[in-house]
Amino acid sequence: MKIGTPKEVIDGEARVAMTPDSARQLQKLGHDCVIESGAGVGAGFTDQSYVDAGVEVLQGAEALWQAADVIAKVREPLDDEMARLDGDKTLISFFNPGGNAAGLEKAKATGGTVIAMEMVPRISRAQKMDALSSMANIAGYRAVIEAGNNFGRFFTGQVTAAGKVPPAKVLVVGAGVAGLAAIGTSTSLGAITYAFDVRPEVAEQVESMGAEFVYLDFEDQAQDGAATGGYASVQSEEFRNAQLTKFREIAGDIDIVITTALIPNRPAPKLWLADMVAMMKPGSVIVDLAAAQGGNAEGTVPDEKIVTENGVTIVGYTDFASRMASQSSSLYSTNIRHMLTDLTPDKDGVIVHNMDDDVIRGATVAHAGEITFPPPPPKVKAIAAKSQEKPKELTPEEVRANETAAFKAQTRNQVTLLTVGGLLMLLVGLVAPASFIQHFIVFVLSVFIGFQVIWNVSHSLHTPLMAVTNAISSIIILGAVMQIGTGSTLVIILAALSVFMAGINIFGGFLVTRRMLAMFQKS
Repeated sequence: MKIGTPKEVIDGEARVAMTPDSARQLQKLGHDCVIESGAGVGAGFTDQSYVDAGVEVLQGAEALWQAADVIAKVREPLDDEMARLDGDKTLISFFNPGGNAAGLEKAKATGGTVIAMEMVPRISRAQKMDALSSMANIAGYRAVIEAGNNFGRFFTGQVTAAGKVPPAKVLVVGAGVAGLAAIGTSTSLGAITYAFDVRPEVAEQVESMGAEFVYLDFEDQAQDGAATGGYASVQSEEFRNAQLTKFREIAGDIDIVITTALIPNRPAPKLWLADMVAMMKPGSVIVDLAAAQGGNAEGTVPDEKIVTENGVTIVGYTDFASRMASQSSSLYSTNIRHMLTDLTPDKDGVIVHNMDDDVIRGATVAHAGEITFPPPPPKVKAIAAKSQEKPKELTPEEVRANETAAFKAQTRNQVTLLTVGGLLMLLVGLVAPASFIQHFIVFVLSVFIGFQVIWNVSHSLHTPLMAVTNAISSIIILGAVMQIGTGSTLVIILAALSVFMAGINIFGGFLVTRRMLAMFQKS
């Protein structure tokens, strides 16, 4: 089938859903690739780079939509794009099905299939297709870069002959994918970084990245984020009040605030209020990643940067991912490629839309003339983190009691083994000749000594014992050679096997020793 990517029609959108590298991978699945001329220019991919990758370049969106069986794009399709969809085509794109009822009805009317990339279920198997996380990761990184561009000082602290520069203090509100990316970037630039999230289970992740988690003096059992598909859940009014109180305590000391709190298909919660903005020092910066849905900070203006009366800059851009179009396109096109890999199980260029597959079913919002949104819960859910109880600390008396019980159990086992072994030896001695008993005793002792000397030695100490094992093997070979001259066929066979196996042990030991000595020689 032909996989086609049109040029994005929304102003300012520079991303593209197919890169030359992803096109090469799609061709390995048996598909042909086509792209509209100029579609990748904003992301730094020329038409010639697509031609070199074996992609057919077509002039105009109309020609692209007619030629392609599967259309992969980035932004939610507009009305004229939806009009080009028909029952034989599949559209893979961000679609916002929760807030795009009109688009769903149009998809139903056309009979086409629509796969919404934001609806990919957040389960382990689908992480490679999780376009929301890919874009949020870039947005979090870019938010720190934008903050640094508008902040008048260094992130890291410095002591120079010209004076001392204190490190910047950064607060990241929301420790999801975007928040963690912002935390990692901020700490790597040397800022003192704080982070807050309503999900207490992310505190360890935050602290492992070098940031400090902001805890609330509030007793509440928050729902594990994994149980809600990886998103934060709506909190109680009491929790919100405690959260705002904590923010007011630290607002005057924070230089940069990056807010990322967003709940799907809901207005962004207001977390940084006007009085907190007023408490911040002149020159401070707020980067609001939730600006597209109203913003987490009061005063945020979508797609604009404003400066408040007290000199605080509020950045409300909604195109952070598009501001790094080359990187965003590479990650998003990889998400698309993995989705098409699942849709092409036999790698023969034939799309198989398996609605029994959790990932495909979850992401499909319209199919065969029906609206399939919302999807049923996936069969495989994210596993919520379970609180682990700390092991009980034992008192000295309990430790001694446990040690005594273990010693007694070990003693009983040893006495039992010795008793059983002695009885077996006695039974053998009653019926076997004296010469057999002598040889049997030597055999038992050799086995015991071999077990103690070799079997119980750590693997890392085997090589120093090569000399001992080679000596034992040499004795075995000598004894076997002496037995080869006997007239018994069975004895000759056993002796020959002994020589063969002991020889392998000797030569193998020398080989291993030689290789280990070579490791310490200068080349």
